[in-house]
Amino acid sequence: MELEEARQLWHRLSEQISYHNQKYYVEDSPEIDDFEYDELYRRLEQIEGQFPELVTPESPTQKVGGEALNKFSPVIHAIPMESLHDSFSGQEMKDFDRRVRAAVGNPTFIVEPKFDGLSVSAEYRDGVFVRGSTRGDGAVGEDITENLRTIRSLPKKLTQPIPFLEVRGEVYMSHRSFFKLAALQELEGEKPFKNPRNAAAGSLRQKNARITAARELDIFVFNVQQVTGTELHSHKESLDFLKKLGFAVPPFYRTCNTIEEVLEEVGRIGELRGTLDYSIDGAVVKVDSFSQRQMLGSTAKFPRWAEAFKYPPEEKQTKLLRIEVNVGRTGALTPIGIFEPVELAGTTVSRATLHNQDFIEEKGIRVGDMVVMRKAGEIIPEVVGVVCHTEDSQPFTMPEVCPSCGAPVVREEGEAAVRCTNPECPAQLLRHLIHFCSRDAMDIDGMGPAVIEQLVEKHLLSSPADLYFLKKEQILELDRKGEKSADNLIAAIDRSKANDLYRLIFALGIPHVGQKAAKLLSARFRTIDGIFQAEEDALASVEGIGGIIAQSVLQFFALSNTAHLIGRLKDAGVNMSCLTAVSDSRFQGKTFVLTGTLPNLSRAQATELIEKHGGKVSGSVSKKTDYVVAGEDSGSKLTKANQLGVAVISEHELEEMLGENS
Repeated sequence: MELEEARQLWHRLSEQISYHNQKYYVEDSPEIDDFEYDELYRRLEQIEGQFPELVTPESPTQKVGGEALNKFSPVIHAIPMESLHDSFSGQEMKDFDRRVRAAVGNPTFIVEPKFDGLSVSAEYRDGVFVRGSTRGDGAVGEDITENLRTIRSLPKKLTQPIPFLEVRGEVYMSHRSFFKLAALQELEGEKPFKNPRNAAAGSLRQKNARITAARELDIFVFNVQQVTGTELHSHKESLDFLKKLGFAVPPFYRTCNTIEEVLEEVGRIGELRGTLDYSIDGAVVKVDSFSQRQMLGSTAKFPRWAEAFKYPPEEKQTKLLRIEVNVGRTGALTPIGIFEPVELAGTTVSRATLHNQDFIEEKGIRVGDMVVMRKAGEIIPEVVGVVCHTEDSQPFTMPEVCPSCGAPVVREEGEAAVRCTNPECPAQLLRHLIHFCSRDAMDIDGMGPAVIEQLVEKHLLSSPADLYFLKKEQILELDRKGEKSADNLIAAIDRSKANDLYRLIFALGIPHVGQKAAKLLSARFRTIDGIFQAEEDALASVEGIGGIIAQSVLQFFALSNTAHLIGRLKDAGVNMSCLTAVSDSRFQGKTFVLTGTLPNLSRAQATELIEKHGGKVSGSVSKKTDYVVAGEDSGSKLTKANQLGVAVISEHELEEMLGENS
């Protein structure tokens, strides 16, 4: 390869790797798996080895993967949080052993699992936890102290009052917690995290520590970064020391004196992967002696005294026997492949999602095919591709009606998913009920997912309308429901009958109809019957609705199931009329944008005030915006308003504009 050709390839690979670093480390939404990423990275390393003149400080090989996000305060790491160099074969591990021995003689190694989570630092003064941060780019991370406080397995006070201690660990989410979170996200109509690593990273970077606390994160601590008040001479000694202080250290690690022992332990850890409740993607081999580590030093990115062995994804061939279609709790139809059982990463696999029709066509999958399977992130089975079509293989197409209830299915423009149109479809009942009762919908206090799930399991709820016919004695049958809580829940259900119409419209879960569109429909047509009788042109003519929403509303109210549901809600005494009256039209034709934290009003209260006086509240600033109402910590919306010359007012000025009506 000539230099110019190598330079072009270097630029192409650098751009790809930088893009995937951003998706993995910063956005927590990787688009390729670790194996594909490692292949790109190793190719770049090979080119730079052959053409050293191409190496720059900005090369991905010279930087730790992540970067500090601007939503958290930066933390400068006194001791850099380095990355590890990866090996993928026994020969590469032997090369590492040879380099170490050439520098320090006869080392002792510690071999431990390489956890697949988010690397963090935790600092303690006088034995008390004072600060936590992410690795970031290795030199600067993010302050996530409050979020780390929510992790129960991280001690907040050590068993000894060490003057100062900084440790490094890996925050992870157990497989049990991951599947629990994924089920909840599906129930609430959210996009589930792809794997436990992304779930842990996304949970740890929440601005609201309460969300982090609810995600059930854990941590393994495996390194002492800095310490005063004691002397440590080896890694083994430091792990024992950390354990005495109350930290959760790697649950197994082995001392090895030869490369043969190292490779044996690396193989043993690899065989354990499928039996663990947390994800590991390799094994880490570290020189035990701290004095020898000092002699070995580091490169610009990696310590020379440690090496990570990365396990390749295990792939096996099997036969696709048939495809079943499941209806998810969001109404999405998902094809599930049923395969001849195969052993993968320590477990027997016979089922895997085939995602959607597009995925099946893209991979060329037919029933009866021999396919290659592997586990993504060592946890979720996936089809990599087709090996060959058998003589009797058959193409597959998604059904035209829901396999659960028989209602027609639709595929919205721009969506890959096919969805059931029935609002009372049994397969998506739980998700509909949770949405119906949620704060922004009918706001039934106390009717959370756990209570709804119990009611469904006891066959007391098969439709949102059933909520309004529940009896106190039925609620008393639920776990941890006494007289008072049962009375409170019945009262909350009863109060929700008086809600404004827009809440009911939003609660119905009409595709594409959010709270804002629900308010527009309520204000324009005033009653549920008015919406029932509206033609598509009338719906589309409402400012802020448009053709897609109008068609979705029309289709929803044309269903016999919808008429049945509304009829039962009417019989229960649920309000079907718009209660929001426009006090006056002083803000008619005016568009407001809210930004920052207002001193007295919540966003919802400010929006209600503006809409009550004929105004419109938008989520983004443009030349058509008339006023931006700015509070504390206003961000990019305020900047854009100033750039466009849009009038910026305070909450007080908004109240002055309203006069006595405020």
